[in-house]
Amino acid sequence: MGIGAVQGSGTQPVAFLQPHKGRWHGSTGKNPPRSVATEMEALLPRLSLLLLLLAVGWGSGAAAAWATSSGSCELVQSTADCTGRWLSSVPGNLRGDTEELLLDDNAIQVLGNASLLSYHQLRCLSLTKNRMELIEPGTFLSSQGLHVLSLAENLLFTNYSLTAAALSALPALRMLDLAGNRLTEDMVSVLVWNLSSLESLSVARNIIMRLDSSVFTNLTQLLELNLEKNYIFEIDQAFEGLQRLQRLNVAYNYLPCVVEFGLTQLRVLNVSNNVIEWFLALESDDLFELEVLDLSHNRLLFFPVLPRQSKLHSLLLKDNEISFYQRLPNGTSLVDITVQFLLIDGNSTNITTVSLWDEICHSNFSSLRLLDMSQNQVWYLPEGFLSQMPSLTHLKLNQNCLETFHLSEGDPLAMLTELDLSQNQLVELGAEAGARDVLPNLQLFNLSTNRLRALPPGVFTYTRKITTVDLSRNQVDLCPQPAVAGKAESPPCVDIRGVETLTHLSLAGCGLRGLGGHPFQGTSLMHLDLSDNHQALSGDLGWLQDLALTLQVLSLRNTSLSSTTVDFSAFNSLMHLDLSGNSLTVFPTSLGILKLRSLDLRDNCLTALPPDVARTPLGKSLREVYLSRNPYNCCTLGWWDALQWVEGLHVPDGQEVTCSYASHMLSPRALPEPILRSCRWLTADLALLYLVLVLPTCLTLLVAFAVVFLMLKQKLLKMVKSRCGVSSPY
Repeated sequence: MGIGAVQGSGTQPVAFLQPHKGRWHGSTGKNPPRSVATEMEALLPRLSLLLLLLAVGWGSGAAAAWATSSGSCELVQSTADCTGRWLSSVPGNLRGDTEELLLDDNAIQVLGNASLLSYHQLRCLSLTKNRMELIEPGTFLSSQGLHVLSLAENLLFTNYSLTAAALSALPALRMLDLAGNRLTEDMVSVLVWNLSSLESLSVARNIIMRLDSSVFTNLTQLLELNLEKNYIFEIDQAFEGLQRLQRLNVAYNYLPCVVEFGLTQLRVLNVSNNVIEWFLALESDDLFELEVLDLSHNRLLFFPVLPRQSKLHSLLLKDNEISFYQRLPNGTSLVDITVQFLLIDGNSTNITTVSLWDEICHSNFSSLRLLDMSQNQVWYLPEGFLSQMPSLTHLKLNQNCLETFHLSEGDPLAMLTELDLSQNQLVELGAEAGARDVLPNLQLFNLSTNRLRALPPGVFTYTRKITTVDLSRNQVDLCPQPAVAGKAESPPCVDIRGVETLTHLSLAGCGLRGLGGHPFQGTSLMHLDLSDNHQALSGDLGWLQDLALTLQVLSLRNTSLSSTTVDFSAFNSLMHLDLSGNSLTVFPTSLGILKLRSLDLRDNCLTALPPDVARTPLGKSLREVYLSRNPYNCCTLGWWDALQWVEGLHVPDGQEVTCSYASHMLSPRALPEPILRSCRWLTADLALLYLVLVLPTCLTLLVAFAVVFLMLKQKLLKMVKSRCGVSSPY
């Protein structure tokens, strides 16, 4: 197989980092000077034994790798977990029968010859995310039964040749992870040269640029190879000798094309996230074992030329530039047009002529179950394209340029369970008149964000298993439509009445207007999305009454809902309700008797919730409530305090909730004391307030009157006597 072949492939690969050969970290080959040791013993007698141990370990080149760990490890049966213990060496005090040793996320730089002497039964060793620069050649001599070795995220490029000598002493090694070690292709070749027993190899996240037949020559037992996230731009027959290879991952590289693909034994091929413009399989009648092909996130211009005979069941082509060219939008036909591929390999040049469509017709798609062609430039499907896929169960054509899609009785899509046609330019969904067996096994139908105004009559009548339909962002209306004066026919609409299996329906942003009648009669909807329909709730909710017993999730977001228009009391099964983005000024009292688990009240005009909301059935059942972006009154927050004490209630946007006081927006969680005092005055009982204000005045007047009376008492009595005390003559 030639992958990404370019002119001038004979040049030497360029490596970002060159190996520093002969570097031997943690070992000098010399003992420390005796004078220094003597002086240290004299100053610190308690450390004499430690100095002796360090001298012995240093002199032997072991770099103290066998020293006892200063941190404890978790021991579970035959597994020792020493992850994240800040170890600089392998603990030497673990059980001798340890079979699995986990040393991830530590600071070990060198594995010395004596590091694993105590662990003869070791089967799995993981040293991911250390600072490993060197594995000494004799490290694994006592652990030759090792099956799994993970050395990912280290610095093995530093002394890779010595590390390779250590790895060659592992005749039973099955899995090796060398990801993230800054390795070039030459370093990888040296490291795995003598590992003929390997079944799984990962060299992901390195700096490999070009692969040829010399890199993996001796890996005859290899089943899985991971090369993702390198800088590979060319692969020249690097996998031809890997006769048992079944899974190959070359994602996130820089391959420009895949030509003459001939790995018949391969089952899974992932070449996503490259820059591939062409994929051409070898012209052969041999049976390919290929089951999964991932070409997503590339630059494919044409549908890939696949093997004529294969076991392919998943084809992923998402996010490319694929289109079909038999006919162009201006009416031009390209049926007889061919493309010539110029393949340059060293000094040889090969020209392959391919018809844009005829070659695809020879591929066998009889076992294909998943086809993902989303995010491409497909504006039509060639005649007979889907007829080759009788086993297809999932078809994703969303985010393309489709203007029409035709459904017919006896269509090869009889096995289809999911059909996604969203985000296209569909103005028509075609179906044969009287067709009675259209998509009989379809369960999910996504038609959102198109230009549809209606669907074929009875399109859901014979979809006996349909559960989910998304018609959002289309200008559609639901049947029945009210008769329009002066028009014999009703406007086009979508009829879902009587579709008993339908449980999820999205009609968001469809421009629905004042629905009436019984549009959901005979359905058992549990999830209904009516958001972004500004005139859908101009009347009452009588047209939703057919769903009162089944509806569990209802979204009325951004529907111009006011506080007096809707009564929710009949929806006893409702569990999740979205009322955000409306014009609610008063909390709907009908919600108090419901047992919702989730309620969204964001972006409304609410100044407060009922003070007793926490004691209602709603308050006791709620587990999640959204309350932000409402103009709450800071002086009427009793409901807020009550909600804080409801056990199990979560307010995800609690940090964003604010209240208003004197044109200032404040957090109800920390109101200043002056505002609290002011609010207490403002919310006090007015009758008591008036009494407090009037009583002192009345008392003052009464006292003043009493004083005046006492001061003028004698004068008043004399004046009375003088006027009334003289007897009149008879």
